[in-house]
Amino acid sequence: MKRSLLIPIILLLGMFLACKDFIEPSLENRKVVLVAPAEGSESNKYQVGFWWEPVQDALYYRVQVATPDFSAAVSLVQDTLIEGRSRFETTLEPGRYQWRIRAENGSSSTKYVSAKFIIHESSLNDQKLSVASPSTNYLSNLATVTLEWNRLFGADEYLLQIDTANFENEATLTYNQELSGNQFKYAFPREGIFRWRVRAQNASGSSKWSDIRTMTYDRTPPGVPTPVSPAKGVESSAPVRITWSNVPAAKRYKLFLYKSDGATLYSSAFPLTVSANAYNFSSGQQGETIYWNVVAVDEAGNEGPASVLTSFIYITQ
Repeated sequence: MKRSLLIPIILLLGMFLACKDFIEPSLENRKVVLVAPAEGSESNKYQVGFWWEPVQDALYYRVQVATPDFSAAVSLVQDTLIEGRSRFETTLEPGRYQWRIRAENGSSSTKYVSAKFIIHESSLNDQKLSVASPSTNYLSNLATVTLEWNRLFGADEYLLQIDTANFENEATLTYNQELSGNQFKYAFPREGIFRWRVRAQNASGSSKWSDIRTMTYDRTPPGVPTPVSPAKGVESSAPVRITWSNVPAAKRYKLFLYKSDGATLYSSAFPLTVSANAYNFSSGQQGETIYWNVVAVDEAGNEGPASVLTSFIYITQ
């Protein structure tokens, strides 16, 4: 192919690929394929896992569950928007149900596809409890957390256990109480890693334990960053590369820039949160003195002490 023809083709291809990034593909002619529960399926498990095949270019999936079906619905028991995954789990009571799902993005959606299924009543001993929140590997600097789980048909109460080990010795559990509801506000007794689980109970038996979830309470702030450049009081040409030492526990940093009085924030953009330990500044005025310091923030949201206040003289070139 001649060079004169090759260049326009390459340019057109580049334009096509660029446009594809901005024009969202339509989902109207696509279809969600259901995996489970399949049409006509029956189970004695109250914990139901919904599963479907991913649809290309879909951002979300709308999952709805009605009883006994959508044509003569007595109740819409579930209406959930799922992001970025093709599975969803919930707990239902015995009964007849129909579920349906459609894929969505910002500008279009597929048609709903549906399937009917039946859940038969069964012993509580055959069931497993599922937890709702907080998410697994929860990390926070808040002193309390609300634990929540799904109600289970036939349950009279729920046994909640919290431990710092792995539930090896029930005599040393941090918390071990029976509760009537399906949520509990727990106050951490100290910093550390805690594990929790819950099961449903009635006079004739108990369900299987829920999956164990881990939560960490962290109130220890990270260390103090050390300003690196520019050196205090030196003239610095735009763009000024502001850097500070890395703090090992830091997840991000809050950078404070002040006007020449050393107290008034330079603009509404500050304090500015950055993930790296550096920032390029190029919005100053010729010859003005700019002060700055920085605070390290860890993954739990704890803020450490501010670094020493230092300054530089801004030069526009």
